Amino acid sequence: MKCYLHLTLLYLSSIVYAQNLPGTKLKIKKFQGDIVLDGVLDESAWKEADVADNWYQNFPVDSLPSPFQTEARMTYNDEFLYVSFVCYDDDTPDVVSTLRRDFSYAINDNVSFIFGPYNDRLNGYFFNVTAIGAQREGTVSSGGNGENAFNIYWDNKWYSKVVRYKDKWIAELAIPFKSFKYKSDVKEWNVTFDRLDKKRNIKSAWVRTPRQFYTGTFAYAGQLVWEGPIPEASSNISLIPYISGGAFEDREVDPKESSTELQTGFDAKVSISPSMNLDLTVNPDFSQIEVDEQILNLSRFEFRFPERRQFFLENSDLFDNAGFDSARPFFSRRIGIIQDSTGIPQKVPIMYGARLSGTINEKWRLGVMNMHTKKMLELGLPAQNYTVATVQRMFHEQSSFSITFVNKESLGVAESDSLKYYHPSIFGRPTLEDRIKPNTYNRVLDADLVLRSKDNRWYHSSFLAKSFDKRNNAKTMSGSAFFQYSDRSLLANLGTFFVDKNFNAEVGYVPGSMVYPGQMGYYSEVAYKIYPENNSLLYSGPQARINDTYLPNGNLVDREFAIGYVFDFKNSANLTFDLAHIFQELTFDFNPVNNRDSRKFLIGEEYRWNTVSASYQSNTVKKMNFLLNSTYGGFYNGTNLNISGQLDMRFQPYVNIAMRFDYNNLKLDEDYGEAELFLLGPKLDVTFTDKLFFTGYYQYNNLTDNMNLNARFQWRYKPASDFYIVYTENYFPSNFTSKNRALVFKLTYWINL
Repeated sequence: MKCYLHLTLLYLSSIVYAQNLPGTKLKIKKFQGDIVLDGVLDESAWKEADVADNWYQNFPVDSLPSPFQTEARMTYNDEFLYVSFVCYDDDTPDVVSTLRRDFSYAINDNVSFIFGPYNDRLNGYFFNVTAIGAQREGTVSSGGNGENAFNIYWDNKWYSKVVRYKDKWIAELAIPFKSFKYKSDVKEWNVTFDRLDKKRNIKSAWVRTPRQFYTGTFAYAGQLVWEGPIPEASSNISLIPYISGGAFEDREVDPKESSTELQTGFDAKVSISPSMNLDLTVNPDFSQIEVDEQILNLSRFEFRFPERRQFFLENSDLFDNAGFDSARPFFSRRIGIIQDSTGIPQKVPIMYGARLSGTINEKWRLGVMNMHTKKMLELGLPAQNYTVATVQRMFHEQSSFSITFVNKESLGVAESDSLKYYHPSIFGRPTLEDRIKPNTYNRVLDADLVLRSKDNRWYHSSFLAKSFDKRNNAKTMSGSAFFQYSDRSLLANLGTFFVDKNFNAEVGYVPGSMVYPGQMGYYSEVAYKIYPENNSLLYSGPQARINDTYLPNGNLVDREFAIGYVFDFKNSANLTFDLAHIFQELTFDFNPVNNRDSRKFLIGEEYRWNTVSASYQSNTVKKMNFLLNSTYGGFYNGTNLNISGQLDMRFQPYVNIAMRFDYNNLKLDEDYGEAELFLLGPKLDVTFTDKLFFTGYYQYNNLTDNMNLNARFQWRYKPASDFYIVYTENYFPSNFTSKNRALVFKLTYWINL
């Protein structure tokens, strides 16, 4: 009876509450003076401000107002854009996992301000604070559709204060107008706000958003209406010099080699126009970047590691979204990172770089980047220059057409240099013809079309690209077409792609380029959600997918068909089952064990096998939670048992401990090999304060016969200015003998000129 009464009251309250629909107006007024960030909204500007209230849930349901409401207000003066939040609550302990900047949105009580100052419903910024004041900011692209549309690696100066009360917590944000790009003559901005009440697993937003969409998507945003003049967007210049140095030791050579290094360089941000920025870097150093997570890769395909280097990230969607997963014309990790003869990634020093990017007006965006790397004779590389340029035209509300050009030039290479410059990126596969004819340039021209309905239910993307180089003149095209429909119950998509035999994107990511001599394929996925009347289950439903890959002659070489069922629980737990059938006809000799003594599967051989999989993510509200994946079944002519996942423990908000693991028990027939493959990755993350951080990361991978230790200390002594100390060492697992080690420091300082 009590439960029924509670539901009745919630239903009645949903009738009383006004539903803020897309396009709802929020007025912003200018005031004279300053606002003190103290968590007390006693200034007259706050009392007179328009209130963004009546927030609706997005998760676990989207048909009811949030039981704990939020209010957002905005105001401004000549220097700052101010935002305040009143987050009504009770005295239940908050879920806040860390004090670290750029925290994980999904596991922290936090509130967000998302806005598009170009009023194009495609591009903008977001600013978040947790219930204890940790900060997070970034850029929004593609209308906020999809996780990759929110880039947290954009950094800038801004200020905030959060104060906790018994029945609420209040956040005040002061964002300098100089910290983001906008146009003063655009009198309305796209704007929305959202709140994740993690301890209750409730997500809510000011504009009512269907639960199949992100609450930060601009399709479900309101309009910020400026009642007074917007401060004139002025040009500004920021200079970020650095000094770094370190000691290095290589014990894999005899005698061992030791060295020290001291270098300087700088980044600069120059405002060319109110919405166009020029970024410069000279002798950049990325020693402070967190180490890549190692993987056990038993497939025939290259794994795509994420880009973490700051210079490549702002407005990166202009370049990175060109093409599709089957063929990306541009992948920034091709610049300054190269594999040596053993397959180990090595850094190639970048001499300088420049990037001009931003919005020309409400309909046009532009991005141009040029990077220059040093000659590395020890890796067989000459000096190389990279250029990528994109122009994008927006139309309708969330659609666009883009043209992208990518160019790579190897400088000072002659045919007589085939012994001096020998890296495969210059000469391709090491055939006699390739050694005689070095490929000194590579270019790709690409066109992309994106169509999206106003309510985000319908989506289409397609591209067509052509490559140009010194060797190939024919069959150098690639393309794809993708269609998707999504509503609260049904997700369905269908796509097709092709990659010609000689399509060559040396600065891109084409996962099948080393596997197939040209390819074409089809893929489809369908999932249906059933919403039961259940206190614990949010939804359940079946899902199915099929992926086919053919050679240009029509011969099927890869097929994966899978059916499954998913259970999604209101407490954030998730359980999935899958059955899969896999077919492969090998296009080159291959053995996943990577053992010289093991027999290889040969080109032309056909294999079929079945697998059963299960995955479970436990309740992430709990201070100890885990992800567990398991797959068992055939694997070529044998079997494989895989168990992987991660265990997380938090002692909030200061300490997070994680243990990532991956185990494969691989048993192949006869002399093809057997192996027990392990990957262990314990990680310790300590946030002493909101300015002092420590991360320790250990990785053991017996497939690559390596153990790696990486420890990083960071002190943010001023906004956007940091001091780092990083120690890294690699060991042989058998006897813990050190292979190499390094201790480095880096000091950066942000100067506004």
